[in-house]
Amino acid sequence: MTDTRRRVKVYTLNEDRQWDDRGTGHVSSCYVERLKGMSLLVRAESDGSLLLESKINPNTAYQKQQDTLIVWSEAENYDLALSFQEKAGCDEIWEKICQVQGKDPSVDITQDLVDESEEERFDDMSSPGLELPSCELSRLEEIAELVASSLPSPLRREKLALALENEGYIKKLLEIFHVCEDLENIEGLHHLYEIIKGIFLLNRTALFEVMFSEECIMDVIGCLEYDPSLSQSRKHREFLTKTAKFKEVIPISDPELKQKIHQTYRVQYIQDMVLPTPSVFEENMLSTLHSFIFFNKVEIVGMLQEDEKFLTDLFAQLTDEATDEEKRQELVNFLKEFCAFSQTLQPQNRDAFFKTLSNMGILPALEVILGMDDAQVRSAATDIFSYLVEYNPSMVREFVMQEAQQNDDVSNGSPETCDILLINLIIEHMICDTDPELGGAVLLMGLLRTLVDPENMLATANKTEKTEFLGFFYKHCMHVLTAPLLANTTEDKPSKDDFQTAQLLALILELLTFCVEHHTYHIKNYIINKDILRRVLVLMASKHAFLALCALRFKRKIIGLKDEFYNRYIMKSFLFEPVVKAFLNNGSRYNLMNSAIIEMFEFIRVEDIKSLTAHVIENYWKALEDVDYVQTFKGLKLRFEQQRERQDNPKLDSMRSILRNHRYRRDARTLEDEEEMWFNTDEDDMEDGEAVVPPSDKTKNDEDIMDPISKFMERKKLKESEEKEVLLKTNLSGRQSPSFKLSFSSGTKSNLTSQSSASNLPGSPGSPGSPGSPGSPGSVSKSTSQMAAITTKGGLVGLVDYPDDDEEDDEDEDKEETLPLSKKAKLESS
Repeated sequence: MTDTRRRVKVYTLNEDRQWDDRGTGHVSSCYVERLKGMSLLVRAESDGSLLLESKINPNTAYQKQQDTLIVWSEAENYDLALSFQEKAGCDEIWEKICQVQGKDPSVDITQDLVDESEEERFDDMSSPGLELPSCELSRLEEIAELVASSLPSPLRREKLALALENEGYIKKLLEIFHVCEDLENIEGLHHLYEIIKGIFLLNRTALFEVMFSEECIMDVIGCLEYDPSLSQSRKHREFLTKTAKFKEVIPISDPELKQKIHQTYRVQYIQDMVLPTPSVFEENMLSTLHSFIFFNKVEIVGMLQEDEKFLTDLFAQLTDEATDEEKRQELVNFLKEFCAFSQTLQPQNRDAFFKTLSNMGILPALEVILGMDDAQVRSAATDIFSYLVEYNPSMVREFVMQEAQQNDDVSNGSPETCDILLINLIIEHMICDTDPELGGAVLLMGLLRTLVDPENMLATANKTEKTEFLGFFYKHCMHVLTAPLLANTTEDKPSKDDFQTAQLLALILELLTFCVEHHTYHIKNYIINKDILRRVLVLMASKHAFLALCALRFKRKIIGLKDEFYNRYIMKSFLFEPVVKAFLNNGSRYNLMNSAIIEMFEFIRVEDIKSLTAHVIENYWKALEDVDYVQTFKGLKLRFEQQRERQDNPKLDSMRSILRNHRYRRDARTLEDEEEMWFNTDEDDMEDGEAVVPPSDKTKNDEDIMDPISKFMERKKLKESEEKEVLLKTNLSGRQSPSFKLSFSSGTKSNLTSQSSASNLPGSPGSPGSPGSPGSPGSVSKSTSQMAAITTKGGLVGLVDYPDDDEEDDEDEDKEETLPLSKKAKLESS
């Protein structure tokens, strides 16, 4: 539905007596079967959803206000309002309502408000309307009292507004204003201030049209200069006539448009500067003033947009090299304000607005402007560019790719042509921002992130914007973005380490980290081929902690991908060295750097990234072995030992793979259940030929066999006591300790067997670790669990502790290591 006559905003009155905007749509009236009567329907213009469905009740009091507003109550405490864009649409719907209720459409209220005695008194006072006192200097106080007394009552406000409108009363009041100023009658001027302020609060469009007309608006502003609460009058008229200058950067031939611009500026000034800040009770009484300004702006944008000669001249002068700097600055500021006005437009009108600007060549014009030396002009151009990117990033991407293609065709892709690309100009302005706080650079980095974000890129049947644009960006633009980073990291520490440089490099790293997360092979190829990560890690030596943390976050994001291409690159270039150095230099300080580095190594341990685990232990273990306030590094060492053990015992690894076929990580409760099932099947469920216990054990009474839960708790206690011994005995020196050697032959003792193993598990053939006994399930299980417990048990408390993960991983290892070994030992002894 495109008929603007029926375009409305739906409002509801909330509990605080404030009007809430429920949306914009188009209203119609039709018979609704469900409601059994004629009803008002409002469908949202954005998606066609139903904003309002209200039956026209024959007994409901509907009020028509300000020619564009219909107000009524659905229930005792539920008030509704329809605010129409055009008077004609309001009149049409009003006629429908009056037709249903059998009323004359000329009335402004369809039912008498019989419940309000105050309203009845006003009705009795004057049935057609209020009778105003004659407009004379001597009666200003009486008029002011009448206006003030009418404001609390909606019906009285309506009648007062009609009286002011019909009798031309406002112009008569403004004539008295001149008399009072000539006579310096301060009392009369104070009364006029109260009267004019009260007329604003009547919130009626017809009155605003009179007050804001060319002949009246300056006198209205004059009346509002004499606030009784101020000791001296304000000089608003002097500011508007002498200080504020109207700059016509391109001559406007349409007098109506020019008058509309002047009027909008002055009304905006009244709203922002002249009228006092409205109280809670007056806020909604100025809604029509807000609407007046809003629709004026919409009208101005529409009239300028339709003036092709005006826009053509504007862009021609913007890009003309002969245009002087002052003139160009005015043109750019006008275009910036023009785009800001467009934000008031509805979505479909905003689409048309930006399409018009695009067709007029706004992006090539911005490219020319951004290449100029004037900082103020570039700043305004950046603001314009932000409007375009936020509105339609695909439009900007399409332009820069077409531009790059044209340049390649002309120059065969020479580097010189890349420097003039629009995106490269944006990157250069980000890099060269002179603001100590880099406010402009932060804005530009946000725009660049929007442009390279795959989430807002389009994909069609014959064209994928992500593939095309990212290919363009990494070919033509990425080298410009990373140039400051590469220039500053040629040595072992940053060549420039001042605060502003550190801020800039942090912004660049933030964008590169975003690329690692959201792009795929493009950023991977770039990082590996250009050795970017090594250069980034140079910044770990910066004196600015925030920059060192940005560099660490960049590496952490790469490791988080668990990509073996990245991992091989990290290992080949020994890129953990800067991190370990930073960790050791940080010492024992408990700060963000300490926690972030430990978290990185903890991630490698928990996720069991085997290649990185081996690389870290083989190269940096001696530097890290003394760190005992967290379990992370000992846990990495244990992971490494387990990996090497599996490599030395391929049969062990094959048994593990058989056991965990189709098995995924489960929670701790599931693992306990599986362990119980295993031990139960050891004793009771073996098939013939698989028994590994003496017949006398199998014939034990049920009372002699421990309850499964008690049995598991005993094993847990056994593990904890053994773990304490292992923590005292184990020497984590970079070489495998003899205590970690496990033998699986039936004639060899386990070196880890201790006195604590005397309490053997029920069902085991004798003491698990006694001389001469076969390698039993108990001995191998315990020694393996001892290894797993080194990092997570024993009461160690550290800065980064992951009890849940450790418990889960340790039980996982128990399941993977212990059970197959137990099985193997049983089968060998059978």
